[in-house]
Amino acid sequence: MALETAVIQNTLTDQFGDKVRHFQQIHDILTFEVQTENITEVMGFLKDDKTMRFNFLTTLCGMHFPDAEAGRQFGMVYHMHNWMDNVRVRIKCFMPADKPEIDSVTGLFRSANWQERETYDFFGIIFKGHPQLKRILNMDEMQSFPMRKEFPLEDGGRTDKDDRFFGRTTDNC
Repeated sequence: MALETAVIQNTLTDQFGDKVRHFQQIHDILTFEVQTENITEVMGFLKDDKTMRFNFLTTLCGMHFPDAEAGRQFGMVYHMHNWMDNVRVRIKCFMPADKPEIDSVTGLFRSANWQERETYDFFGIIFKGHPQLKRILNMDEMQSFPMRKEFPLEDGGRTDKDDRFFGRTTDNC
């Protein structure tokens, strides 16, 4: 019998109470939030519990919402997969702009190593306990984090672009 969404939600709520919240189904994936300080505990449970069996970390990535309410300007998204029942879950955590830090999950999933380094490199999110948290794609001397939304999407000074070719005209013709 396949693992039901309701079973996952009830099991997590029974186990962790208000440390997990905002459960919703998005594109056939159960999505929920975990308090940042509890991410390794919740993911460890999902991985090791004999019913849950989410033994594969598909991906993790950072998010930046500079205009969000206090404490939610940075975020992490984790996708875990239970291969036995072919079920996936999406976990979200949020952090304040002045302290974008979260515990590393490399102790649970070795595959998180590169992904956490990439997220640090592009968003500046600190993974506490990471074995080698340093830039992986950008130069070590770089002072900024290029995926933060504090940078313009395009160079406004370019003269070789004609907006008409990109569907961005001010004409109403």
